[in-house]
Amino acid sequence: MNKQVKLLQSKEELIEQALEICLAKMQEAISQRGQCTIALAGGNTPKPLYESIATQNLPWDKIHVFWGDERYVAPDHPDSNQKMARQAWLDRVPIPPTNIHAMPTGAGDPEADADSHDAHLREFFQVSPGDVPSFDLILLGMGGDAHTASLFPHTDALQISDRLITVGNKDGQPRLTFTVPLINQANCVIFLVAGADKQAALDRVFAENGDEMKYPSRLIQPQGELNWLLTGVNV
Repeated sequence: MNKQVKLLQSKEELIEQALEICLAKMQEAISQRGQCTIALAGGNTPKPLYESIATQNLPWDKIHVFWGDERYVAPDHPDSNQKMARQAWLDRVPIPPTNIHAMPTGAGDPEADADSHDAHLREFFQVSPGDVPSFDLILLGMGGDAHTASLFPHTDALQISDRLITVGNKDGQPRLTFTVPLINQANCVIFLVAGADKQAALDRVFAENGDEMKYPSRLIQPQGELNWLLTGVNV
């Protein structure tokens, strides 16, 4: 794993740095493999990044967009990660609809939808049971409790190792989420972390020793690059 930690002076600088890395990784993947697979994060921090990507002149037909997690709500719900990304980016560019791989949330059964999306990923990446595909780029945030994606402290989802997609849980509310092994197979992971309210969690995640079940972001150790882009905190 190649780990890079960068402390930026503002959210604007954080977004500029994230955009630079994203564009480089997209172009590299398309040049080498003919397409780029990217998994998006939710929350407020990455929204201006998506807005910036939408202004770029990119080969949209070669970019496939996924999500690292999704709240179990309808796609048009205000809390939907998909809705935010569509408004900020995807609805503003000529990306083929078949290149947008949203997590399904309409079955009324989170486990069934997790199974469906797991199967979709295996079919798209052409991997057999037991194998884990490699995303070119996965974007992540981190909460004040050190959760990432929908991998929350002391939840069952943290220990799922035989699936690509599982059901996360926050305060009794189900969410679909990438599993730790899927995230860790990525060629590049970027954490976008902004705000002093993340300081205590970041200290625990960066500590030499710590409890991964209590601080789930410690579990993210990708086989490729790991970029921590930070602002409003100390390291």
